[in-house]
Amino acid sequence: MIQRERNLTWHASKVDRKEREERNGHGSCVIWFTGLSGSGKSTLAFALERELFDRGIFSYVLDGDNVRHGLNGDLGFSEADRKENLRRIAEMSRLFTDAGMIVLSAFISPHAQDREMVRNIVGPEQFAEVYVKCSLEECEKRDPKGLYVKARKGEIPEFTGISAPYDIPVEPEMVIDTEHTSLQESVDQLIQFLIQKGFAGRTYKD
Repeated sequence: MIQRERNLTWHASKVDRKEREERNGHGSCVIWFTGLSGSGKSTLAFALERELFDRGIFSYVLDGDNVRHGLNGDLGFSEADRKENLRRIAEMSRLFTDAGMIVLSAFISPHAQDREMVRNIVGPEQFAEVYVKCSLEECEKRDPKGLYVKARKGEIPEFTGISAPYDIPVEPEMVIDTEHTSLQESVDQLIQFLIQKGFAGRTYKD
């Protein structure tokens, strides 16, 4: 349980999210990429960030490994620490959307209840869950970080997909099948989704 300081006051900005979105020329939201290790979450998030940047859209990637180098460097991989890791990212993502940006958060986030916690913190209207679908067999073939090999040897306890469960999203806003869809095709699908939802307009690059 997080202990809250009692003598705190929330100071409201004189610039609201709507004003920032109007200045930026696009909406703000959190695209939450969830999937097994090796499914392509980070690859997809960074490719989408590049495309959005080229279109003049303000976005930023929050990557599972990257945030543990700094902000969440004090957290381990116990169930409690993993939940706290996602809670912090959710709060930071919410701040980014308040600043008028599109946040691309790439985290395994294996538990449905934790992803629902993130959705509630960010706000359902600003949140889109993207299930990066890829079979365990294909993820093990890719194994870009060599983690599956270690997990199979028992060197990594509670590894998602091997010795720990992954709750497949039941009703995600999008499913991107990286096993059968190219990276560019996946990015194009996401761009169209953002346009349809009003988060990215056509005032930049068509």
